[in-house]
Amino acid sequence: MDKINVGIVFGGKSSEYEVSLQSATSIIKNISREKYNVHLIGITKEGKWQLFSGDIDEIPSGQWKDNRGNKNIFIAPDPEIHGIIIDDGGKLKTLSLDVVIPVLHGKNGEDGVIQGLFETAGIPYVGCDTLSSAICMDKICTNTMLNYFGIDKAKFHWFNKYDFETDAEKCIDDTEKIVGGYPMFIKPANAGSSVGISKAKNREELVEGIKKAIKEDSRILIEEGIVGKEIECAVLGNDELIASVVGEIVPCNEFYDYDAKYIDGDSKLYIPARIPDDVADKVREIAKKAYKILDCKGLARVDFFVENGTNKIYLNEPNTFPGFTSISMYPKLMEATGISFTDLIDKLIELAREK
Repeated sequence: MDKINVGIVFGGKSSEYEVSLQSATSIIKNISREKYNVHLIGITKEGKWQLFSGDIDEIPSGQWKDNRGNKNIFIAPDPEIHGIIIDDGGKLKTLSLDVVIPVLHGKNGEDGVIQGLFETAGIPYVGCDTLSSAICMDKICTNTMLNYFGIDKAKFHWFNKYDFETDAEKCIDDTEKIVGGYPMFIKPANAGSSVGISKAKNREELVEGIKKAIKEDSRILIEEGIVGKEIECAVLGNDELIASVVGEIVPCNEFYDYDAKYIDGDSKLYIPARIPDDVADKVREIAKKAYKILDCKGLARVDFFVENGTNKIYLNEPNTFPGFTSISMYPKLMEATGISFTDLIDKLIELAREK
């Protein structure tokens, strides 16, 4: 049987560029070379696309972009090619791809931008489609849709940069009225891996948190702080869904921010989560329901809070291409559910081609 041509895309114009390099390296090291011809496609922070054929260990350090063997490439918009065009010393060559794994986090990776590019080019790709990616990336849209369908969310309020710069006092007053007491969490509407997120315990910290979030996005979401366990569930599938064993995170910092996820490495993971079995079953049920509401495909990690004392479940947010680093929850949860890393990659490729 002929091998499947797989393009693994990493890097990207995103604040999560470095995380992408770590995730991609894990996938590259675990993908079957017996089944797939693997083509490594790196995108620099400036947005330059390159075909990389060097040592895999150059990727996580960021050295890959300086490899002299790199070739400039671009996606061919013609669906008959369904692949890339390579500039090989002035000669243009085409390379057809059977499927692409966009191991990209955050803007230009999880927000539907690159998904639309692949759809135009007629290239099957792992993960949610353009609309679903865009909705899930935008926390305001996600909250609004899930609220409409009766899924419990923390109380929230939002406004844009113009509103805040025009009348900050009103924005703060409205937030305190709608969201309630402190603490509150301030989030850019569009950013992943907790980039730009902060926790405010008073009005002064709320203002500072808004200023921080505005650097990442022009629309700001502010949510009620839920006191409880941080719970995650990995979902896999297109129509028939697998919801994983439920995991729990005890962050090393005050909340599960970017440093806690990818740098400090001292956060504790509990698989399974330390919650009653019936609550874990309910988390899985809600995760699958939200996945279908948001029309997710392939994979997503759905994050929750389980409130202390009441065990009430609040959906926090979905992540349409969660981290695949050595300490990331998605592959760990799937492994605990009986799906190894290599088998998981096989299944994601199968789902992409099926979709």
